[in-house]
Amino acid sequence: MKVKGEGSARKRAKSAPVAAATVQPAIVLVRPQLGENIGFAARAMANFGLTDLRLVAPRDGWPNDKAHAAAAGAAFLIDQAKIYTSIEDAVGDLNFVLAATARPREMVKTVLAPESAARELRRRGRAAERSGILFGPERSGLDNDDIALADAILTAPVNPEFASLSLPQAVLLFGYEWLKAEQAPSLGRVTTFDGPAKEGIAFPDTRAATRAELFALFEHLEAELDRSGFLRPPEKRPSMTRNIRNMFHRMGATDQDVRTWRGIVAALVRIRKKARR
Repeated sequence: MKVKGEGSARKRAKSAPVAAATVQPAIVLVRPQLGENIGFAARAMANFGLTDLRLVAPRDGWPNDKAHAAAAGAAFLIDQAKIYTSIEDAVGDLNFVLAATARPREMVKTVLAPESAARELRRRGRAAERSGILFGPERSGLDNDDIALADAILTAPVNPEFASLSLPQAVLLFGYEWLKAEQAPSLGRVTTFDGPAKEGIAFPDTRAATRAELFALFEHLEAELDRSGFLRPPEKRPSMTRNIRNMFHRMGATDQDVRTWRGIVAALVRIRKKARR
């Protein structure tokens, strides 16, 4: 029996526009200690549709039978997890990175709650940017040098008297907010030339810089600052380089910005070499 209006409903369904896929954030577990916690974190990811699991120097090596067993139905995430020896390698292809921490740090960085972070990463994902979140080891969490590699901090509203979350809890908390985050509506008039307007910085004819591009800039800049004597005294060098890197993270650099800054550094080096002749 044909229901009245069924045919027209099918036509509308077929002609309905399909939303562009949102690029998911990577979940990066930094020096995780227990295989069980890796498995439980993978399970939390699967609960909320996250599939990009990256592990940096897991303490007990890899593969890990305990991680596989704890993941249960999410064991496929354990099987396809990517393993890295350093954070820099793990986030090299990403454009934007958050560091999850419960403790205040002496760094000038944007701080986002899980809900705000989920909205921000969805916005970036719809723009085809790749993002990720660093979660630290169970005992101590991320250290200052780990956090200095990120653009912003992710922290949750918790009881200040007991703010410590387990690794799987932290992953689950973000995953929940990620899944329930709604897409932001387009702004302004849509045209055939430039499409709908979006909140945030526009990147015409360019894109957000990857971590690898920024790390290469940092190496280039810091090497020349060492040669010029800027990064002195030696005991202050670590904090000075972290502050310099954080300035670049806050600016939301594009790939063109990175090329421009590397050109500036190279030009200043040429001037210095000519002056010595």
